[in-house]
Amino acid sequence: AIVAAAMALLFPRRDLTGKHVLVSAGPTQERIDPVRYITNRSSGKMGYAIAEAAAARGAHVTLVSGPVALPVPEGVERVSVVSSSDMFEAVHAAFSSCDGLIMAAAPADFTPAAFAEQKIKKNGREGMTLELAATRDILKSIGEKKGKQRVMGFAAETEHLAENAAKKLAAKNLDMIAANDVTAAGAGFAVDTNAVTLYKRDGSAEHSGMMPKRTLADWLLDRLFAE
Repeated sequence: AIVAAAMALLFPRRDLTGKHVLVSAGPTQERIDPVRYITNRSSGKMGYAIAEAAAARGAHVTLVSGPVALPVPEGVERVSVVSSSDMFEAVHAAFSSCDGLIMAAAPADFTPAAFAEQKIKKNGREGMTLELAATRDILKSIGEKKGKQRVMGFAAETEHLAENAAKKLAAKNLDMIAANDVTAAGAGFAVDTNAVTLYKRDGSAEHSGMMPKRTLADWLLDRLFAE
């Protein structure tokens, strides 16, 4: 790790100079009432590592981030969002000018069908039913409009990794998808390491092995922008 850090300082890679890289990171929060929301366990660490790596390699980086407790990497432009709808709008606003998108965020698939303007009271109830509506699919909508841009999605899975990743890759018209088993030790949420299998449109697959997320970020960028 010390040697890698020293080499990065002494011989920095600037191979992404002139490119605009768009990265999404973190969870979204879907409001139920003024004090409650639905969210997930995404920490944003993978997306922030990708944004940091791209900026270090000379790219102009736009980071669309849900609510996380992480500092903005040096040289990165962060667009802060809260809901899946916010993220949809922010990603689409930046996509037309980017060269590549890595969608590392975990936007909610569902949101409350109605927002309660006042805090919902228990009032002695033993339970309640919350009706949910599907959110707009950010990656699918991007896949339908992409031109020369390279688009990488993420698939956080708990089972049938290859099958689920292949379905998502085809359904959303992605160039590649990084799938990881979030139940595996060292590859789940809020940790500093990760391991992915990268599936491409040509049917090939490549496993990264377990590594620090910052190292994996460069591994993914190498493949996204490979000629």
